[in-house]
Amino acid sequence: MENLVVAIDGPSGSGKSSVSKEVARRLGAAFLDTGAMYRALTFACLEGGTDLEDEAAVTGAVKAASVEIGTDPDHEQVLVNGADVTATIREPFVSEAVSAVAGVLDVRAELVRRQQQIISENAPIVAEGRDITTVVAPEAPARILLTAREEVRMARRGLQLGGTQSQDDLQRQVVARDAKDSKVTSFTSAADGVVTVDSSDLDFEQTVQAVLAVVEAAGKRA
Repeated sequence: MENLVVAIDGPSGSGKSSVSKEVARRLGAAFLDTGAMYRALTFACLEGGTDLEDEAAVTGAVKAASVEIGTDPDHEQVLVNGADVTATIREPFVSEAVSAVAGVLDVRAELVRRQQQIISENAPIVAEGRDITTVVAPEAPARILLTAREEVRMARRGLQLGGTQSQDDLQRQVVARDAKDSKVTSFTSAADGVVTVDSSDLDFEQTVQAVLAVVEAAGKRA
């Protein structure tokens, strides 16, 4: 249990953040939201006026930015260059620019390095994102692809945003973003050794239990 790493991947709206947080709580583990790291560095680029079409400039801005991310599942905190941007990185202007930053391969390499360091320093930990099971923590004993049908994911994202988004906005935030991100990372199908949990017809508690069952089975194999 001391060195346990649970790696959870999944598309937008699959519930991976909320489920991963709850799994971390029940395991008494740390929690890493790698998507928040991408958002934080996207904010840093936007704040600094970086041309997001210039990959070299984006990479330079990312490497220069200081990002601190909390690993307490009960207290989300993200700092960029010392400023608290926990709420700001969830704003639409950041969401719409994330793929431009995350799609730069040198940026992903830098983020993978930082994420692996956080995981090694904070285990036991539940880490969630889009390439955790295959790139960031491919040796994790418990690796899970959490997914759901497209219409379910869009409905969930709509509820998460308070029902204020149009269908077109939801389509762009969920489906279009996944399509962009899938060009640089694989999170739509499970790699060898990764267990798929489809939450389409499960409620929150059932999904948490399904993930915990995978973790328990992995522990027995270890």
